[in-house]
Amino acid sequence: MGLYLNPNADAFQMGLNAEIYIDKSLVLAELNKLACTQGNFVCISRPRRFGKSMVGNLISAYYSKGCDTRSIFSQMKIGQKPDYDKYLNKLNVIKLDLNGWYQKSINEDKVNELIKYIHSTLLKEFRREFPDLDFEDGNSIATNILKVYSETGEKFVIIIDEYDVLVREQVPEQLFNDYLSFLNGLFKDTTLRPAIALAYITGIMPIVRDKVQSKLNEFTEYTMLQPRQFAGLIGFTEEEVKGLCDKYGTDYDECLRWYDGYQMSDSIKVCNPLSVVNAVTSGEFFSYWSATGSFEVLRDHILRDFEGIRQDVIEMIAGGSVPVNVLKFQNTLASINSKDNVFTYLIHLGYLCYNRKDKTCHIPNEEVRIEWINSIEDSSDYKAVMTVVNASKRLLDDTINGNAEAVARALDAAHVQVTNPLTYNDEHCFQSAICLAYFYANTRYTLIKELPTGKGYADLVLIPYLPNIPAMVIELKHNKSTESALQQIKDRNYHESLNHYYDNLLFVGINYDEKTKKHTCKIERFVKE
Repeated sequence: MGLYLNPNADAFQMGLNAEIYIDKSLVLAELNKLACTQGNFVCISRPRRFGKSMVGNLISAYYSKGCDTRSIFSQMKIGQKPDYDKYLNKLNVIKLDLNGWYQKSINEDKVNELIKYIHSTLLKEFRREFPDLDFEDGNSIATNILKVYSETGEKFVIIIDEYDVLVREQVPEQLFNDYLSFLNGLFKDTTLRPAIALAYITGIMPIVRDKVQSKLNEFTEYTMLQPRQFAGLIGFTEEEVKGLCDKYGTDYDECLRWYDGYQMSDSIKVCNPLSVVNAVTSGEFFSYWSATGSFEVLRDHILRDFEGIRQDVIEMIAGGSVPVNVLKFQNTLASINSKDNVFTYLIHLGYLCYNRKDKTCHIPNEEVRIEWINSIEDSSDYKAVMTVVNASKRLLDDTINGNAEAVARALDAAHVQVTNPLTYNDEHCFQSAICLAYFYANTRYTLIKELPTGKGYADLVLIPYLPNIPAMVIELKHNKSTESALQQIKDRNYHESLNHYYDNLLFVGINYDEKTKKHTCKIERFVKE
Protein backbone atom coordinates (compact mmCIF):
# COMPACT_ATOMS: atom_id res chain seq x y z
CA MET A 1 0.00 0.00 0.00
CA GLY A 2 1.27 3.45 -0.93
CA LEU A 3 0.04 7.01 -1.14
CA TYR A 4 -0.36 6.87 -4.92
CA LEU A 5 0.05 3.19 -5.84
CA ASN A 6 -2.65 0.98 -4.35
CA PRO A 7 -3.74 3.63 -1.84
CA ASN A 8 -5.94 2.81 1.13
CA ALA A 9 -9.54 3.97 1.50
CA ASP A 10 -8.92 6.79 4.00
CA ALA A 11 -9.93 9.60 1.63
CA PHE A 12 -13.10 7.69 0.71
CA GLN A 13 -13.85 7.03 4.37
CA MET A 14 -13.54 10.73 5.19
CA GLY A 15 -16.31 11.39 2.68
CA LEU A 16 -18.44 8.66 4.23
CA ASN A 17 -17.89 10.20 7.66
CA ALA A 18 -19.23 13.59 6.56
CA GLU A 19 -22.61 14.71 7.83
CA ILE A 20 -23.96 14.37 4.31
CA TYR A 21 -22.81 11.70 1.88
CA ILE A 22 -24.80 10.82 -1.23
CA ASP A 23 -24.25 7.28 -2.48
CA LYS A 24 -22.88 7.55 -6.02
CA SER A 25 -21.56 4.00 -6.13
CA LEU A 26 -23.60 3.11 -9.23
CA VAL A 27 -20.90 4.91 -11.18
CA LEU A 28 -18.93 1.71 -10.55
CA ALA A 29 -21.55 -0.37 -12.32
CA GLU A 30 -21.03 1.75 -15.45
CA LEU A 31 -17.24 1.66 -15.16
CA ASN A 32 -17.23 -2.11 -14.64
CA LYS A 33 -19.01 -2.45 -17.98
CA LEU A 34 -16.14 -0.54 -19.60
CA ALA A 35 -13.21 -2.07 -17.70
CA CYS A 36 -11.01 -4.35 -19.81
CA THR A 37 -12.85 -3.36 -23.00
CA GLN A 38 -12.03 -1.03 -25.89
CA GLY A 39 -14.02 1.68 -24.12
CA ASN A 40 -12.01 1.61 -20.91
CA PHE A 41 -10.44 5.08 -21.28
CA VAL A 42 -12.91 7.51 -19.67
CA CYS A 43 -12.65 11.31 -19.41
CA ILE A 44 -15.30 13.10 -17.36
CA SER A 45 -15.36 16.90 -17.28
CA ARG A 46 -17.51 18.89 -14.86
CA PRO A 47 -17.39 22.37 -13.29
CA ARG A 48 -15.44 22.92 -10.09
CA ARG A 49 -16.98 21.72 -6.83
CA PHE A 50 -19.25 19.23 -8.60
CA GLY A 51 -18.01 16.17 -6.71
CA LYS A 52 -15.42 14.89 -9.18
CA SER A 53 -12.78 14.26 -6.52
CA MET A 54 -15.18 12.43 -4.20
CA VAL A 55 -16.17 10.11 -7.02
CA GLY A 56 -12.47 9.57 -7.75
CA ASN A 57 -11.93 8.55 -4.12
CA LEU A 58 -14.84 6.12 -4.37
CA ILE A 59 -13.45 4.55 -7.55
CA SER A 60 -10.01 4.17 -5.99
CA ALA A 61 -11.41 2.57 -2.83
CA TYR A 62 -13.35 0.07 -4.92
CA TYR A 63 -10.61 -1.13 -7.27
CA SER A 64 -7.50 -0.72 -5.12
CA LYS A 65 -5.68 -3.82 -3.85
CA GLY A 66 -4.38 -1.59 -1.08
CA CYS A 67 -7.58 -1.85 0.97
CA ASP A 68 -10.47 -4.13 1.88
CA THR A 69 -13.75 -2.31 1.30
CA ARG A 70 -16.11 -5.24 0.75
CA SER A 71 -18.08 -4.53 3.92
CA ILE A 72 -18.65 -0.94 2.77
CA PHE A 73 -19.59 -1.51 -0.85
CA SER A 74 -21.81 -4.48 -0.07
CA GLN A 75 -24.07 -2.04 1.81
CA MET A 76 -24.11 0.61 -0.91
CA LYS A 77 -26.20 0.79 -4.09
CA ILE A 78 -23.54 -1.05 -6.08
CA GLY A 79 -23.87 -3.90 -3.59
CA GLN A 80 -27.34 -4.64 -4.97
CA LYS A 81 -25.86 -5.58 -8.33
CA PRO A 82 -25.30 -9.34 -8.72
CA ASP A 83 -21.70 -8.96 -9.90
CA TYR A 84 -20.86 -5.93 -7.76
CA ASP A 85 -17.58 -7.46 -6.59
CA LYS A 86 -16.26 -8.32 -10.06
CA TYR A 87 -13.23 -6.04 -9.62
CA LEU A 88 -13.57 -5.21 -5.93
CA ASN A 89 -10.07 -4.68 -4.48
CA LYS A 90 -8.59 -6.78 -7.28
CA LEU A 91 -6.63 -4.28 -9.36
CA ASN A 92 -3.55 -2.13 -8.91
CA VAL A 93 -4.57 1.51 -8.69
CA ILE A 94 -2.48 4.58 -9.47
CA LYS A 95 -4.26 7.68 -8.21
CA LEU A 96 -2.87 11.16 -8.92
CA ASP A 97 -4.33 14.53 -8.02
CA LEU A 98 -2.46 16.59 -10.60
CA ASN A 99 -3.52 19.91 -9.09
CA GLY A 100 -2.10 18.84 -5.74
CA TRP A 101 1.20 17.91 -7.34
CA TYR A 102 1.28 21.18 -9.27
CA GLN A 103 0.60 23.36 -6.23
CA LYS A 104 3.27 21.51 -4.26
CA SER A 105 5.82 22.11 -7.02
CA ILE A 106 4.99 25.83 -6.98
CA ASN A 107 5.41 26.02 -3.22
CA GLU A 108 8.77 24.28 -3.45
CA ASP A 109 9.83 26.33 -6.49
CA LYS A 110 10.36 23.17 -8.53
CA VAL A 111 7.70 23.53 -11.23
CA ASN A 112 9.86 22.30 -14.10
CA GLU A 113 10.73 19.17 -12.13
CA LEU A 114 7.10 18.21 -11.52
CA ILE A 115 6.79 15.27 -13.93
CA LYS A 116 10.21 13.96 -13.00
CA TYR A 117 9.20 14.09 -9.33
CA ILE A 118 5.97 12.17 -10.03
CA HIS A 119 7.94 9.42 -11.80
CA SER A 120 10.56 9.16 -9.04
CA THR A 121 7.95 9.08 -6.27
CA LEU A 122 5.96 6.35 -7.97
CA LEU A 123 9.17 4.39 -8.67
CA LYS A 124 9.75 4.13 -4.92
CA GLU A 125 6.22 2.87 -4.40
CA PHE A 126 6.54 0.29 -7.19
CA ARG A 127 9.66 -1.07 -5.48
CA ARG A 128 7.84 -1.38 -2.16
CA GLU A 129 4.70 -2.89 -3.69
CA PHE A 130 6.55 -5.39 -5.91
CA PRO A 131 9.79 -6.22 -4.05
CA ASP A 132 10.52 -9.26 -6.21
CA LEU A 133 10.73 -7.21 -9.40
CA ASP A 134 13.69 -5.16 -10.54
CA PHE A 135 12.81 -1.54 -11.32
CA GLU A 136 15.68 0.46 -12.73
CA ASP A 137 16.52 4.01 -11.64
CA GLY A 138 14.87 6.59 -13.85
CA ASN A 139 12.02 4.30 -14.92
CA SER A 140 8.81 6.06 -15.90
CA ILE A 141 5.40 5.04 -14.55
CA ALA A 142 4.56 3.55 -17.96
CA THR A 143 7.73 1.43 -17.95
CA ASN A 144 6.98 0.15 -14.45
CA ILE A 145 3.37 -0.72 -15.30
CA LEU A 146 4.53 -2.67 -18.34
CA LYS A 147 7.12 -4.54 -16.28
CA VAL A 148 4.53 -5.59 -13.68
CA TYR A 149 2.09 -6.68 -16.35
CA SER A 150 4.66 -8.60 -18.40
CA GLU A 151 6.01 -10.51 -15.38
CA THR A 152 2.86 -11.00 -13.28
CA GLY A 153 -0.11 -10.40 -15.58
CA GLU A 154 -1.56 -7.90 -13.09
CA LYS A 155 -3.51 -4.97 -14.50
CA PHE A 156 -3.86 -1.35 -13.45
CA VAL A 157 -6.49 1.32 -12.96
CA ILE A 158 -5.17 4.85 -13.56
CA ILE A 159 -7.08 7.71 -11.92
CA ILE A 160 -5.98 11.28 -12.63
CA ASP A 161 -7.96 14.09 -11.00
CA GLU A 162 -7.66 17.59 -12.51
CA TYR A 163 -5.80 16.22 -15.53
CA ASP A 164 -6.27 19.58 -17.27
CA VAL A 165 -4.66 21.84 -14.66
CA LEU A 166 -1.43 22.10 -16.67
CA VAL A 167 -3.47 22.93 -19.76
CA ARG A 168 -5.58 25.63 -18.05
CA GLU A 169 -2.69 27.26 -16.20
CA GLN A 170 0.03 29.27 -17.90
CA VAL A 171 2.79 26.77 -17.11
CA PRO A 172 6.37 26.94 -18.42
CA GLU A 173 6.84 25.43 -21.87
CA GLN A 174 9.26 22.83 -20.53
CA LEU A 175 6.69 21.57 -18.02
CA PHE A 176 3.97 21.47 -20.65
CA ASN A 177 6.13 19.45 -23.02
CA ASP A 178 7.11 17.11 -20.19
CA TYR A 179 3.42 16.65 -19.45
CA LEU A 180 2.68 15.79 -23.08
CA SER A 181 5.41 13.15 -22.91
CA PHE A 182 3.89 11.87 -19.67
CA LEU A 183 0.46 11.49 -21.29
CA ASN A 184 1.98 9.94 -24.38
CA GLY A 185 3.80 7.32 -22.32
CA LEU A 186 0.70 6.34 -20.36
CA PHE A 187 -2.01 6.40 -22.99
CA LYS A 188 -0.52 6.16 -26.49
CA ASP A 189 1.72 3.12 -26.17
CA THR A 190 -0.26 0.25 -27.70
CA THR A 191 1.98 -2.24 -25.93
CA LEU A 192 0.87 -0.82 -22.60
CA ARG A 193 -2.85 -0.74 -23.41
CA PRO A 194 -3.63 -4.35 -22.31
CA ALA A 195 -2.04 -3.61 -18.94
CA ILE A 196 -4.58 -0.89 -18.20
CA ALA A 197 -7.94 -2.24 -17.08
CA LEU A 198 -9.37 1.25 -16.74
CA ALA A 199 -8.17 4.83 -17.15
CA TYR A 200 -10.35 7.46 -15.49
CA ILE A 201 -9.40 11.12 -15.79
CA THR A 202 -11.38 14.16 -14.71
CA GLY A 203 -11.09 17.89 -15.25
CA ILE A 204 -13.04 21.08 -15.63
CA MET A 205 -12.57 21.27 -19.38
CA PRO A 206 -12.99 18.62 -22.09
CA ILE A 207 -9.87 17.43 -23.86
CA VAL A 208 -8.16 20.24 -25.75
CA ARG A 209 -8.33 19.61 -29.48
CA ASP A 210 -4.75 20.34 -30.37
CA LYS A 211 -1.54 18.96 -28.88
CA VAL A 212 -3.24 17.38 -25.86
CA GLN A 213 -5.91 15.58 -27.86
CA SER A 214 -3.25 13.70 -29.80
CA LYS A 215 -2.15 12.19 -26.49
CA LEU A 216 -5.67 11.46 -25.26
CA ASN A 217 -7.62 10.55 -28.38
CA GLU A 218 -8.22 7.05 -27.04
CA PHE A 219 -10.52 8.52 -24.39
CA THR A 220 -14.29 8.65 -24.60
CA GLU A 221 -15.47 11.99 -23.23
CA TYR A 222 -18.48 12.51 -20.97
CA THR A 223 -18.99 16.28 -20.75
CA MET A 224 -21.62 18.81 -19.68
CA LEU A 225 -22.79 18.64 -23.30
CA GLN A 226 -22.76 14.85 -23.62
CA PRO A 227 -22.73 13.14 -20.20
CA ARG A 228 -24.54 10.03 -21.47
CA GLN A 229 -24.75 7.23 -18.87
CA PHE A 230 -22.92 9.34 -16.29
CA ALA A 231 -25.55 12.13 -16.42
CA GLY A 232 -26.84 11.69 -12.87
CA LEU A 233 -23.78 10.08 -11.31
CA ILE A 234 -21.78 13.27 -10.68
CA GLY A 235 -23.67 16.11 -9.01
CA PHE A 236 -26.86 15.77 -6.96
CA THR A 237 -30.02 14.76 -8.80
CA GLU A 238 -33.33 16.43 -7.96
CA GLU A 239 -34.47 13.22 -6.25
CA GLU A 240 -31.37 13.23 -4.04
CA VAL A 241 -31.89 16.89 -3.19
CA LYS A 242 -35.52 16.14 -2.29
CA GLY A 243 -34.34 13.55 0.24
CA LEU A 244 -31.93 16.02 1.83
CA CYS A 245 -34.55 18.77 1.98
CA ASP A 246 -37.02 16.42 3.67
CA LYS A 247 -34.39 15.35 6.19
CA TYR A 248 -33.26 18.87 7.09
CA GLY A 249 -36.61 20.63 6.78
CA THR A 250 -35.44 22.76 3.85
CA ASP A 251 -37.75 24.27 1.24
CA TYR A 252 -37.25 21.95 -1.73
CA ASP A 253 -38.61 24.29 -4.41
CA GLU A 254 -36.45 27.12 -3.15
CA CYS A 255 -33.41 24.84 -3.10
CA LEU A 256 -34.00 23.94 -6.73
CA ARG A 257 -34.46 27.60 -7.64
CA TRP A 258 -31.07 28.40 -6.16
CA TYR A 259 -28.96 25.43 -7.21
CA ASP A 260 -30.75 23.34 -9.88
CA GLY A 261 -30.93 23.76 -13.63
CA TYR A 262 -28.06 21.77 -15.11
CA GLN A 263 -29.95 19.77 -17.74
CA MET A 264 -27.80 16.67 -18.22
CA SER A 265 -30.34 14.68 -20.24
CA ASP A 266 -34.01 14.80 -21.21
CA SER A 267 -34.96 13.43 -17.78
CA ILE A 268 -32.04 14.31 -15.49
CA LYS A 269 -31.13 17.66 -14.01
CA VAL A 270 -28.46 18.01 -11.36
CA CYS A 271 -27.67 20.54 -8.65
CA ASN A 272 -24.34 21.82 -7.39
CA PRO A 273 -23.44 19.43 -4.51
CA LEU A 274 -21.33 21.93 -2.55
CA SER A 275 -24.07 24.52 -2.50
CA VAL A 276 -26.87 22.11 -1.63
CA VAL A 277 -24.92 20.67 1.30
CA ASN A 278 -24.13 24.13 2.65
CA ALA A 279 -27.70 25.31 2.22
CA VAL A 280 -29.44 22.41 3.97
CA THR A 281 -26.93 22.24 6.83
CA SER A 282 -26.86 25.99 7.47
CA GLY A 283 -30.52 26.63 6.73
CA GLU A 284 -29.57 29.59 4.55
CA PHE A 285 -29.73 29.99 0.79
CA PHE A 286 -26.61 31.75 -0.39
CA SER A 287 -24.23 31.83 -3.35
CA TYR A 288 -21.82 29.25 -1.91
CA TRP A 289 -20.36 28.07 -5.22
CA SER A 290 -19.36 31.53 -6.34
CA ALA A 291 -17.72 32.14 -2.95
CA THR A 292 -15.18 29.39 -3.74
CA GLY A 293 -13.70 31.11 -6.79
CA SER A 294 -13.34 34.36 -8.66
CA PHE A 295 -15.96 35.59 -11.13
CA GLU A 296 -13.21 37.23 -13.20
CA VAL A 297 -13.23 34.39 -15.74
CA LEU A 298 -16.93 35.03 -16.35
CA ARG A 299 -16.55 38.80 -16.48
CA ASP A 300 -13.56 38.71 -18.81
CA HIS A 301 -15.43 36.69 -21.40
CA ILE A 302 -18.87 38.29 -21.38
CA LEU A 303 -17.22 41.69 -21.78
CA ARG A 304 -15.49 40.62 -24.98
CA ASP A 305 -16.40 42.56 -28.09
CA PHE A 306 -18.11 39.86 -30.12
CA GLU A 307 -21.11 40.78 -32.22
CA GLY A 308 -24.39 40.24 -30.40
CA ILE A 309 -22.88 39.06 -27.11
CA ARG A 310 -24.15 42.03 -25.07
CA GLN A 311 -27.73 41.62 -26.26
CA ASP A 312 -27.63 37.89 -25.51
CA VAL A 313 -26.15 38.49 -22.04
CA ILE A 314 -29.01 40.88 -21.28
CA GLU A 315 -31.50 38.33 -22.59
CA MET A 316 -30.13 35.61 -20.30
CA ILE A 317 -29.90 37.85 -17.24
CA ALA A 318 -33.56 38.64 -17.85
CA GLY A 319 -34.29 34.92 -17.65
CA GLY A 320 -34.28 34.04 -21.31
CA SER A 321 -32.43 31.56 -23.53
CA VAL A 322 -30.25 32.28 -26.55
CA PRO A 323 -29.10 30.07 -29.45
CA VAL A 324 -25.60 28.63 -29.26
CA ASN A 325 -23.52 26.49 -31.62
CA VAL A 326 -21.45 24.25 -29.34
CA LEU A 327 -19.70 22.36 -32.14
CA LYS A 328 -17.04 24.92 -33.05
CA PHE A 329 -15.29 25.23 -29.69
CA GLN A 330 -11.86 23.57 -29.62
CA ASN A 331 -11.75 23.33 -25.79
CA THR A 332 -8.92 25.81 -25.49
CA LEU A 333 -8.81 29.46 -24.46
CA ALA A 334 -7.00 30.29 -27.68
CA SER A 335 -10.05 29.17 -29.67
CA ILE A 336 -12.47 31.57 -27.98
CA ASN A 337 -12.91 33.80 -30.99
CA SER A 338 -16.68 34.12 -31.21
CA LYS A 339 -19.82 34.52 -29.13
CA ASP A 340 -20.67 30.82 -29.59
CA ASN A 341 -17.27 29.79 -28.25
CA VAL A 342 -17.65 32.07 -25.22
CA PHE A 343 -21.02 30.56 -24.34
CA THR A 344 -19.81 27.00 -24.93
CA TYR A 345 -16.85 27.62 -22.65
CA LEU A 346 -19.18 28.97 -19.97
CA ILE A 347 -21.38 25.88 -20.28
CA HIS A 348 -18.39 23.70 -19.41
CA LEU A 349 -17.53 25.97 -16.48
CA GLY A 350 -21.09 25.75 -15.12
CA TYR A 351 -22.05 29.39 -15.70
CA LEU A 352 -24.57 28.37 -18.36
CA CYS A 353 -26.75 25.34 -19.01
CA TYR A 354 -27.31 23.80 -22.44
CA ASN A 355 -30.69 22.72 -23.78
CA ARG A 356 -30.07 19.96 -26.32
CA LYS A 357 -33.58 20.01 -27.76
CA ASP A 358 -33.56 23.58 -29.02
CA LYS A 359 -29.78 24.17 -28.96
CA THR A 360 -29.95 27.13 -26.62
CA CYS A 361 -28.21 28.13 -23.41
CA HIS A 362 -29.41 29.94 -20.31
CA ILE A 363 -28.36 30.82 -16.76
CA PRO A 364 -29.20 27.72 -14.72
CA ASN A 365 -30.23 29.10 -11.33
CA GLU A 366 -30.31 31.99 -8.88
CA GLU A 367 -26.85 31.26 -7.46
CA VAL A 368 -25.24 31.64 -10.87
CA ARG A 369 -27.47 34.57 -11.83
CA ILE A 370 -25.97 36.48 -8.88
CA GLU A 371 -22.54 35.71 -10.29
CA TRP A 372 -23.53 37.21 -13.64
CA ILE A 373 -24.79 40.37 -11.98
CA ASN A 374 -21.57 40.67 -9.98
CA SER A 375 -19.62 40.32 -13.22
CA ILE A 376 -21.30 43.20 -15.02
CA GLU A 377 -21.99 45.47 -12.04
CA ASP A 378 -18.96 47.72 -12.46
CA SER A 379 -18.75 47.52 -16.25
CA SER A 380 -19.43 50.66 -18.26
CA ASP A 381 -20.73 48.43 -21.06
CA TYR A 382 -23.59 47.27 -18.84
CA LYS A 383 -24.17 50.45 -16.83
CA ALA A 384 -27.64 50.93 -18.34
CA VAL A 385 -28.60 47.34 -17.57
CA MET A 386 -27.51 47.71 -13.94
CA THR A 387 -29.62 50.88 -13.69
CA VAL A 388 -32.66 48.81 -14.66
CA VAL A 389 -31.69 45.97 -12.32
CA ASN A 390 -31.19 48.34 -9.39
CA ALA A 391 -34.55 50.00 -10.04
CA SER A 392 -36.39 46.69 -10.21
CA LYS A 393 -37.11 46.45 -6.47
CA ARG A 394 -39.09 49.68 -6.52
CA LEU A 395 -40.92 48.52 -9.64
CA LEU A 396 -41.96 45.30 -7.93
CA ASP A 397 -43.11 47.13 -4.82
CA ASP A 398 -45.17 49.55 -6.92
CA THR A 399 -46.78 46.64 -8.75
CA ILE A 400 -47.70 44.86 -5.52
CA ASN A 401 -49.10 48.13 -4.11
CA GLY A 402 -51.20 48.70 -7.24
CA ASN A 403 -49.42 51.91 -8.26
CA ALA A 404 -50.02 51.52 -11.98
CA GLU A 405 -48.78 54.99 -12.97
CA ALA A 406 -45.46 54.42 -11.19
CA VAL A 407 -45.11 51.06 -12.90
CA ALA A 408 -45.66 52.65 -16.33
CA ARG A 409 -43.08 55.36 -15.61
CA ALA A 410 -40.56 52.76 -14.43
CA LEU A 411 -41.06 50.69 -17.59
CA ASP A 412 -40.57 53.83 -19.70
CA ALA A 413 -37.26 54.47 -17.95
CA ALA A 414 -36.17 50.84 -18.28
CA HIS A 415 -36.98 50.86 -21.99
CA VAL A 416 -34.88 53.97 -22.55
CA GLN A 417 -31.95 52.37 -20.76
CA VAL A 418 -31.95 49.25 -22.96
CA THR A 419 -33.36 50.63 -26.23
CA ASN A 420 -30.23 49.89 -28.27
CA PRO A 421 -29.62 46.26 -27.33
CA LEU A 422 -33.19 45.20 -26.62
CA THR A 423 -35.89 46.90 -28.68
CA TYR A 424 -39.55 45.93 -28.89
CA ASN A 425 -39.31 44.69 -32.45
CA ASP A 426 -41.25 41.53 -31.58
CA GLU A 427 -43.23 39.99 -28.74
CA HIS A 428 -40.23 38.03 -27.49
CA CYS A 429 -38.11 41.17 -27.03
CA PHE A 430 -40.97 42.94 -25.27
CA GLN A 431 -41.34 40.02 -22.87
CA SER A 432 -37.58 39.86 -22.20
CA ALA A 433 -37.41 43.58 -21.48
CA ILE A 434 -40.25 43.30 -18.98
CA CYS A 435 -38.50 40.36 -17.30
CA LEU A 436 -35.33 42.41 -17.01
CA ALA A 437 -37.27 45.30 -15.50
CA TYR A 438 -38.71 42.87 -12.94
CA PHE A 439 -35.29 41.38 -12.19
CA TYR A 440 -35.64 41.81 -8.42
CA ALA A 441 -38.78 39.65 -8.52
CA ASN A 442 -36.45 36.64 -8.84
CA THR A 443 -35.67 37.03 -5.12
CA ARG A 444 -39.33 36.49 -4.23
CA TYR A 445 -40.96 34.76 -7.16
CA THR A 446 -40.57 32.06 -9.74
CA LEU A 447 -41.00 33.83 -13.08
CA ILE A 448 -42.57 31.70 -15.80
CA LYS A 449 -42.87 32.85 -19.38
CA GLU A 450 -45.65 31.52 -21.59
CA LEU A 451 -47.28 29.46 -18.85
CA PRO A 452 -49.90 27.09 -20.34
CA THR A 453 -53.04 27.79 -18.34
CA GLY A 454 -56.72 28.24 -19.04
CA LYS A 455 -57.33 28.64 -22.77
CA GLY A 456 -53.84 29.60 -23.86
CA TYR A 457 -50.50 30.86 -22.62
CA ALA A 458 -50.07 33.67 -20.11
CA ASP A 459 -47.23 36.01 -21.12
CA LEU A 460 -45.65 36.12 -17.67
CA VAL A 461 -46.70 34.54 -14.38
CA LEU A 462 -45.06 35.31 -11.03
CA ILE A 463 -45.52 32.55 -8.47
CA PRO A 464 -44.41 33.57 -4.95
CA TYR A 465 -42.20 31.37 -2.84
CA LEU A 466 -42.40 33.78 0.10
CA PRO A 467 -45.58 34.13 2.19
CA ASN A 468 -47.97 37.08 2.19
CA ILE A 469 -47.14 38.43 -1.25
CA PRO A 470 -49.50 38.18 -4.23
CA ALA A 471 -49.15 35.94 -7.24
CA MET A 472 -49.35 37.81 -10.55
CA VAL A 473 -50.47 37.25 -14.10
CA ILE A 474 -48.94 39.81 -16.47
CA GLU A 475 -50.30 40.21 -20.01
CA LEU A 476 -48.43 42.33 -22.54
CA LYS A 477 -49.94 44.27 -25.41
CA HIS A 478 -48.35 46.20 -28.26
CA ASN A 479 -50.23 49.21 -29.68
CA LYS A 480 -53.49 48.16 -28.04
CA SER A 481 -54.70 48.86 -24.50
CA THR A 482 -54.30 47.77 -20.91
CA GLU A 483 -58.02 47.03 -20.79
CA SER A 484 -57.70 44.49 -23.60
CA ALA A 485 -54.77 42.88 -21.77
CA LEU A 486 -56.79 42.44 -18.57
CA GLN A 487 -59.81 41.22 -20.50
CA GLN A 488 -57.71 38.54 -22.20
CA ILE A 489 -56.53 37.28 -18.80
CA LYS A 490 -60.14 36.92 -17.70
CA ASP A 491 -61.62 35.60 -20.95
CA ARG A 492 -58.95 32.92 -21.31
CA ASN A 493 -58.89 32.02 -17.61
CA TYR A 494 -55.12 32.53 -17.32
CA HIS A 495 -55.57 32.39 -13.54
CA GLU A 496 -56.88 28.83 -13.70
CA SER A 497 -53.64 27.18 -12.56
CA LEU A 498 -53.24 29.67 -9.71
CA ASN A 499 -56.26 28.63 -7.64
CA HIS A 500 -54.07 28.34 -4.54
CA TYR A 501 -53.55 32.11 -4.73
CA TYR A 502 -57.14 33.25 -5.35
CA ASP A 503 -57.10 35.13 -2.04
CA ASN A 504 -54.01 37.09 -3.12
CA LEU A 505 -53.75 37.36 -6.91
CA LEU A 506 -53.09 40.34 -9.16
CA PHE A 507 -53.87 40.81 -12.85
CA VAL A 508 -51.43 43.22 -14.53
CA GLY A 509 -52.06 44.58 -18.03
CA ILE A 510 -49.19 46.41 -19.75
CA ASN A 511 -49.37 48.12 -23.14
CA TYR A 512 -46.64 49.81 -25.15
CA ASP A 513 -47.54 52.46 -27.73
CA GLU A 514 -44.97 52.74 -30.52
CA LYS A 515 -46.08 56.25 -31.51
CA THR A 516 -45.84 57.82 -28.06
CA LYS A 517 -43.00 55.52 -26.90
CA LYS A 518 -44.90 55.17 -23.65
CA HIS A 519 -46.09 52.30 -21.47
CA THR A 520 -49.43 52.19 -19.75
CA CYS A 521 -50.39 49.86 -16.95
CA LYS A 522 -53.53 48.73 -15.19
CA ILE A 523 -53.60 46.50 -12.13
CA GLU A 524 -56.62 44.64 -10.75
CA ARG A 525 -56.97 42.33 -7.79
CA PHE A 526 -58.68 39.05 -8.59
CA VAL A 527 -62.13 38.68 -7.08
CA LYS A 528 -63.55 35.19 -7.00
CA GLU A 529 -67.12 35.09 -8.29
